[in-house]
Amino acid sequence: MTGLVTAVALVRPSRSLYDLEASSVKKKWKDKAFAAGTDRGEMERAAQDFGVDLWETRWNVITAMRRIAAELDLVEI
Repeated sequence: MTGLVTAVALVRPSRSLYDLEASSVKKKWKDKAFAAGTDRGEMERAAQDFGVDLWETRWNVITAMRRIAAELDLVEI
């Protein structure tokens, strides 16, 4: 999930996690050509195995990644 979130942030004009919404990740999720190397099925299975909602998890991932956005070079430019 972190790879997909990073990819979505990088194609945004701001290249930032701070203005990234979970809905943007979901929209890109549906585009199978976007981040084609991302195994969406594996993420779905992992969420199911952990008993968590996949779409709630994407927001949690964005929130967690914001804490280290500067280290990831994903802050507003």
